[in-house]
Amino acid sequence: MLTELQLRNFRCFEALRVDFGPGYNFFIGANGQGKTSILEAACVLLRLQSQRSSSLGPLIRFGHKSFGIAGRCREHWLEFRFSALRRKLAFDHVEQRTTAEYLGIGRVASFANTDIELVRGGSEFRRRFLDFLGSQIAPSYRPALRAYERALRSRNALLKSPQPDARELAAYEPPLLEHGAKLSGLRGRLVEQLVPFASAAHREISGSKEALRLNFAPGNGANFSADLAGSRAQELRLRQTVVGPHRDDITLFVDDLSAAQYASEGQQRTVALALKIAQARVFAAEEGLPPLLLIDDVFGELDPTRRNRLLEALPADAQKLVTATSMAWLEGEPEGLIFRLAGGELRAEGLIL
Repeated sequence: MLTELQLRNFRCFEALRVDFGPGYNFFIGANGQGKTSILEAACVLLRLQSQRSSSLGPLIRFGHKSFGIAGRCREHWLEFRFSALRRKLAFDHVEQRTTAEYLGIGRVASFANTDIELVRGGSEFRRRFLDFLGSQIAPSYRPALRAYERALRSRNALLKSPQPDARELAAYEPPLLEHGAKLSGLRGRLVEQLVPFASAAHREISGSKEALRLNFAPGNGANFSADLAGSRAQELRLRQTVVGPHRDDITLFVDDLSAAQYASEGQQRTVALALKIAQARVFAAEEGLPPLLLIDDVFGELDPTRRNRLLEALPADAQKLVTATSMAWLEGEPEGLIFRLAGGELRAEGLIL
């Protein structure tokens, strides 16, 4: 459980401290007050990555050169300082050269009102979903992802040169093939882990007999090397690598119909929620403990039926940080703390019992 969070020059906050309770922690305020930034800071503290941004630079408060986050999770004190020039980690006040012990403390599952893009958006949304999950449960995932991205950038840079040389392209292929095979294999296994949890969560939230099916769709065939050779003419024309794990995807079907093409908006939101609940349940199955749940402006977007079913489907023993513009949507108050946020100031309002 995350019991304390301290921010310095993070997003809109010059300085902020929050003391969390178990169960629900509600952050209420108008849009643009920094509610989402508090959830993002919790994610960055525990995972050294944002659930919203692919890079950490934009998280530095305007006019400053660095941010700092600290907090207590499962009785350990974590500190993370970031600037364009340096990152600094400390675990129980001891600076860390590696991230293994630090990242072993907390897992995070994130829900947001934009999650519908997991269903109707481009494949990059589903890859990012897998990457966020994989980097938390498989120690080899993040190194494989970073190594593949480096190999891909190098090869694409060569393809963008005025006259790409075939022998040079061939020299760039071994690391692309090696790390690509590892990454795609890890993603395929993640989807296998998600399938039973996502199917069950979909039934719970939809309350119907509609069946959710998801499959891993790799961005290359069984012979990645042959696919690269076969796509050479297209690569030279487009000046980029056109096959590989950077094209991996998850296909989603409701009753054997494409969820992106044929599902209603309500059905698409249900599918997205099922995927996020499945993510949380994978963490619980792997770790024996539920993750920290970040729930950003989700409940107000749902109809009462789906909202109540989501509340029932969330792990009862998980700590939950929830943002909303008001509490008007809440029927039957769950136990938790309420914080009001306005003008950059946070005020603890009290405990709901």
